[in-house]
Parts: sequence; C-alpha cells; structure tokens
Amino acid sequence: MIYFDKWSEAEGILVKLRQLVLLVTIVGATWITGALAADKNQKPPEQGAGPAKSSTRDAVAPRRKAPVASAEDKELSSRPPSIRVDTNLVLINVTVTDPLNRFVTGLEAEHFKLLEDKAEQKIASFASEDAPLSVGLVFDASGSMGSKLQKARLATAQFFKTANPEDEFFLVQFNDRPELTQPFTTNTEEIQNRLTFTQAKGRTALLDGVYMALNHMKKARNTRKAILILSDGGDNSSRYTESEIKNLVREADVQIYAIGIFEPVSARGRTAEELSGPGLLSEMAEQTGGRHFPIENLNDLPDVAGKIGMELRNQYVIGYVPTNGNRDGKYRRVQVKLVQPRGLPPLRPFWRQGYYAPAQ
Repeated sequence: MIYFDKWSEAEGILVKLRQLVLLVTIVGATWITGALAADKNQKPPEQGAGPAKSSTRDAVAPRRKAPVASAEDKELSSRPPSIRVDTNLVLINVTVTDPLNRFVTGLEAEHFKLLEDKAEQKIASFASEDAPLSVGLVFDASGSMGSKLQKARLATAQFFKTANPEDEFFLVQFNDRPELTQPFTTNTEEIQNRLTFTQAKGRTALLDGVYMALNHMKKARNTRKAILILSDGGDNSSRYTESEIKNLVREADVQIYAIGIFEPVSARGRTAEELSGPGLLSEMAEQTGGRHFPIENLNDLPDVAGKIGMELRNQYVIGYVPTNGNRDGKYRRVQVKLVQPRGLPPLRPFWRQGYYAPAQ
C-alpha cells in the first residue's frame, strides 16, 4: 500500500510537468510567429530614395564654418570710406541782359567769374535749364489799389502763363494786416479765383506781407524760390521795421521781384511812405538777385509780369564750394563778373549779393 501511494504521487507530478512544457511551447511559438509577421510587413527602402525624414524636433543641423576673409576683403575693410560729403555748395542764380534789357542765353561757365569776399572761387557746377519753381505772390489790397485791381489781376494771369506743371504758388494779400489766402498749390486758377473777390480797403502793411511770405516759403518743396510783390506804395501799417525785413531777406535764399505801381513823381498829394516805396522795393529785390520794375502806365502791368515769369525761366545757376570753410555764421558777399563774349554788346548780370555762412 505504501508503494502504491508514492507511485501515484509521482505520476501526478509528471502530468503537471508535461502540461507546463506544453504551455511554454505554445507561448514561444506565438511570440515567434508575431515577430516573423512584423518583419515581413516592414518594406525595404526604395532604390534611389533618401533617408527617412525625421521630425523637426529630432533634426540636427550641421555646424557651419565661419567664412574665411580673403586678403582683398581685409584690405577693403581697413580702408577709410571712399566718399565723404563735408562741403557746402553755394548756388547763385544769375540773370544776364543786354543794353535793351533782353535776356541773354547760351553762355557757358567760362563766361563767368565768381568772387566771395573779393576772393575768386572755382565754379563747381553750372546749369541753365528750366528748373521747377516755388513762388509766393504778395498782393497789395489796400484802399489806394481800388482803380488798379483789375489790371493787377490781369498781370498775375499773365505771369501764370509762364508756369510749368511742377511749379507751386501761394498767395498773401495785405492791407491793414497780411493774410495767407491761398497756401501752396499747383493750380493757378485757385489763386486767380481768390483775387476775383479781392476788395481794396485799409492801409498798407507791405513789410508784414513780405514777412509772412518768407515764413510760408519755408514749406516750399522746390530748390528755386521767388516772391513777386505787386504794390502801389510804401508801408504805413506794419509791425515789422524795414531793417528787420531787410535782415530776413538777406538770410532767406529767395529771389524777390517787385512791380511798383506808382503815381508820377510830379503828382501832388504823395505821402512820405509812397515816396520811399520805390527805394524800398528796389533794395529788397536787388539784394536777392531779383529786380524791381516801377511802372506808371497801368497798361504795362501784364507785359511786365509776363517778362518776370520769363526771366525766372532764363537764369543761370552757378555753384561753388567756398575756399573759406569756416562755419562762423558771418555774411559773405558774392560778386559775379562776366567775361565779355566776342560779338555781343556789353552785358549786365543780376545775382544774389551774398549769403550767411553756416554756424557750428
């Protein structure tokens, strides 16, 4: 009995071992089958295809080597700049006329000599083309202009006939005080429309009108600038004095032209201001290289205005770099001399008399 019990126990153990071996065999076969299937499903890379793309997160860019500067690059970097602008080019507008007061064109740089404070200067640039203009019209609307307004309007219309599309204009009217009735515009009809409704009244604030025009001229977009004054007398209502305006005129790079509509000298009843009017307009105009045209016959107004417009279109622009490079802010006197061309009568130049040097 004892032998029988031990054999039965051994037989049970043997059965359990066989079951364990069978289980291990099944699990192993299942794992091998799955591995072979996964390997079979993986496709080999196609011929000629690049490596599989990796995500941006995993990508690593190769380090770039710093470029090696050549000997030529090192030489260029060590050189100072080849262009340095540290000069002041002075531009002078010059009008040339013959004994009959006709414009003379066709001259060359060799026909001009420039002096600054009596020292001859070398001409650096020379031009005679028709450049765009910025023009301010200073129009007298005082009471004494009553019978002259219509002719004065015709004069401005004639002046505008010489305008170019790139030109710009503004209008300052004055009587007791000045008024900017039309800021800068390229449409001349706007100014003529303003003058249509102008009424003559009050006193004459001529100097204040010039001051307002010079101030508004700072907004000009063109390099060449001019002011045209139409007035019939001197000043009797301005806050600014003659000396103050003359100083402003010397500082401003603006040509001043004036048409003085005056009564004959023999006429009675002319005030002291009216008697001094021609001299005041002449001095302001000549200082800037412009001109004053006094007239007594109103019928001459349109022709004179048209002539001024043509003169502005027939000027020489001469540039030079001053030999005196001091930035002292002092006034420099300029003189223009003509080298008389052969076969021409004596010629006369008109130019800006001087300028203020820049200050540090």
